[in-house]
Amino acid sequence: MPAPINKFKQNIRLGNPQIGLWAALANPYTTEILGGAGYDWLLLDAEHAPNDLPVLMAQLQALSASPSHAIIRPPIGETWVIKQLLDIGAQTLLLPMVESAAQTAELARAMRYPPFGVRGVGAALARASNFNRIPDYLQTANDQVCLLVQLESQKGIAALDEIAAVDGVDGVFIGPSDLAADMGFLGKSGAPEVQAVVEAAILRLVKLGKPAGILIGDQALARRYLELGATFVAIGNDVTLFSTAASKLLSEFKAGAPIVSAGSKDPYG
Repeated sequence: MPAPINKFKQNIRLGNPQIGLWAALANPYTTEILGGAGYDWLLLDAEHAPNDLPVLMAQLQALSASPSHAIIRPPIGETWVIKQLLDIGAQTLLLPMVESAAQTAELARAMRYPPFGVRGVGAALARASNFNRIPDYLQTANDQVCLLVQLESQKGIAALDEIAAVDGVDGVFIGPSDLAADMGFLGKSGAPEVQAVVEAAILRLVKLGKPAGILIGDQALARRYLELGATFVAIGNDVTLFSTAASKLLSEFKAGAPIVSAGSKDPYG
């Protein structure tokens, strides 16, 4: 029996658009709720959210029956971090702040078992192998892991072609927020100068035949990126959804907004 098939990896290779959402509330309960919403993928963020290894594993468990594919973004792409995340069952990782082909090659090696990489062999202890109940896990895992690298600086964008060409890179994600800051437009990722670089990067990746991804809360821009050929696009995050909805509910109530009858629906629901 081989390692579980990574359908997200299959879909982006085929060019099938995958729509995702950022999960940053760091809670398996809320992540399970998101898992039932119908997104193709959910990004469990450990770079800017208070996620640690046990909490990430609990969220993977919460999504185990969900059709949404779980992707983890660690704080940094280091071999020891990658090893732990793969062992708890993550198959797809988004690794931030990538700026060179040499750095990318090391990340690709960390994702795979020898002789193609340096991933430590500890499958007997790992959730990834169903605790050694998948007899062919070691022989098949390399084919099912998915490496996404995040370019979010001018240096990274300048090295895009070389990074995309590294063996083991399955997709390239453009990070507009940090890119904007690096370009002198802190907090202004929608600036025309930034968008020009973002769009050029997506078009370049399409030309190279490498799946391109991005996160953007602006639906018009999200659709624009899909039209340009981006394959995996996140359209928001759970923190903003929750914060906005909570504020909106209170604001509307205080303003005496028109009351909509619950009808037969449970008024406590």
